[in-house]
Amino acid sequence: MATGTRDPRIDSMYQRDCQGAWTMVGLLWLVTLFVLIMSWPYMQDQGVRIVALIAAALVLLFNTASIWAMVSHYSEDKDFIYGLDIKALDAVRDSKR
Repeated sequence: MATGTRDPRIDSMYQRDCQGAWTMVGLLWLVTLFVLIMSWPYMQDQGVRIVALIAAALVLLFNTASIWAMVSHYSEDKDFIYGLDIKALDAVRDSKR
């Protein structure tokens, strides 16, 4: 690979990782909201409901923010991060020949 030329596999791997990360965030939101809604009738105390809402909101906020930060960081360093993976995958492929 010439200097300054990016392997197209890097962009492909990055896009797949981003899709997977955001899919997991979406599933986390769905599951968290589902559990909150389904358990709501069993929470008779208003204080417990408030704590459950705050806890769910914090889990969703911090996990979504962490995935956003990870995706941003990966976009900045994807040549290095995925370049290592590609070198390892190529070495394994070449050793099987």
